[in-house]
Amino acid sequence: MRLPISEEKVFKDPVHNYIHVQDDIIWRLIDTPEFQRLRRVRQLGTSYMTFHGAEHSRFSHSLGVYEITRRIISQFERRGYSDWPAEERQVALCAALLHDLGHGPFSHSIEEAFEMNHEDWTCRILLGDTCVNKVLLELGADFPERVASVIRKTYDKPIVMNLVTSPLDADRMDYLLRDAYYTGVNYGTIDIDRILRMLRPHRDRIVVKESGMHAVEDYLMSRYQMYWQVYFHPVTRSSEIILRQIFRRAKELYEAGYAFRFMIEPLPALFEGSLTVQEYLRLDEALIQTAFLQWTSESDPLLSEICGRFIHRKLYKYIEIDTGNPETIDAVRQAFRDAGLDPAYDLEIDFPTDLPYDKFHSGMPLNEKQILLLDRHDQLREISEVSDIVRSISGIHKGRNYLYYPEERVEPLLDRMPAEIADLFRRQG
Repeated sequence: MRLPISEEKVFKDPVHNYIHVQDDIIWRLIDTPEFQRLRRVRQLGTSYMTFHGAEHSRFSHSLGVYEITRRIISQFERRGYSDWPAEERQVALCAALLHDLGHGPFSHSIEEAFEMNHEDWTCRILLGDTCVNKVLLELGADFPERVASVIRKTYDKPIVMNLVTSPLDADRMDYLLRDAYYTGVNYGTIDIDRILRMLRPHRDRIVVKESGMHAVEDYLMSRYQMYWQVYFHPVTRSSEIILRQIFRRAKELYEAGYAFRFMIEPLPALFEGSLTVQEYLRLDEALIQTAFLQWTSESDPLLSEICGRFIHRKLYKYIEIDTGNPETIDAVRQAFRDAGLDPAYDLEIDFPTDLPYDKFHSGMPLNEKQILLLDRHDQLREISEVSDIVRSISGIHKGRNYLYYPEERVEPLLDRMPAEIADLFRRQG
C-alpha cells in the first residue's frame, strides 16, 4: 500500500544532493518528536574531537538510509522485477528511516557503559506509547511489529532485511559516504550510483549483477580503510575511554549514595537501569554534556577531573603495546599500583578489531553475511570466490593494541617503576 503525499517534499543533502519524500507516512514519521530527537545525537559519537567536521547527526544519516532504500525500491519497481514483493515497500522504507531511532547520546559508548542495545530501544520506541507508534498504526495493527521485526532481523521476508541490514545495505552505504564527507577523508568515496544500478532482487534476497563486482570491491576496501583511519582512530578511542570512565564513576558514586551537587532527570534512572521509553527519549548529547560540565565542579576529585578532561579535550596519551603476553599487562598494572596510581582509571588497554568481510569457504551454505554475484546464466557465486581483492581481506580479524594513560600523572612516576616498564613508556613517549 502506498499513501502518496499531496506534493513531494525534498531535503537538500550534501551527500545525496536531494532526499525525496513521496509518501505521507514518511513525512509524518520525520516530524515526530522521537525522530527529531536524532538531531541531538551525533552520528560519530566523540569523533568530532579528532575530526572537527564530524558534527553530523543520526537524523541526517537516517534520512540518507531512507533515500538509498527508496532509490533501490524505485529502481526495482521501474524495471518490473518479479522477485521484489511490491507490497513490502512501506515496511522497507519505514525500517530504513527508523533503524537508528534507539541510539542514545554518544551512541556505542553509552551502550557499552550501561549494557544497552540501541536496536532493543528502537523496537521499544516503535512498539511503545509514542508518536512514531501512532503513525505506524495507521497502516495496520500489526504494522509497528512488522517494522520492529526488520530491526530485530526476524522478519519473514529476508529480502526486506537485506535492504536495511546486510553486508551491502543502505545503512552501510550511507554512513561510509556521509562519514567520509564530514571527516574530510577520501576513503569512503564509493561509486554508489554504480552499485545501486547493479543490485537485483533474486530469490528472496538482494544480489549484485556480476559486472558490478569492481564497485563492490571498492566499497569493501573503503569500509576497511574507514574503520582503521576514522572509526578506530586512537585519539577517538581515547575520548571514548574517558567518556566511559565518566559514566562508570558517576554510577559508582550514585550507588554509594554520593550527594551530587548537580543531578538531572533521567540520569538516576539511567544509573539504576530502570529507564522507561519516555525517560530514554529525554537522553540526548546536550543533556549529557550539561551534566559533564556541571560535574567538573563536583567535590569528588576523580569525577571532576575526568569530566574536565572530556569537556576541554585533555585526552589520554597512548602507546602501542603487544598484548600477546598477558604477563606484560599484569606487570604494567602492578607497576601502576606500586607507584600510587589507580589502574582502574589511570590505565586502559584497548584492542579494537574489525572483520572487513566474513570468510566464506567453498561448500558452506550461503547466508545473509555473504555478498552474492549474479552471472549471465542466473547462477549465484559468493564474491570472495570470484574476487582476489575480497578474498585477501576476508576473515581477517585485524586489530591493534593500545595502552592509554594520563601523561602528566604517569610520566613523573616512571622512575618508581621497573626499568622494563618505564622503558616501554619512554620509547614511545
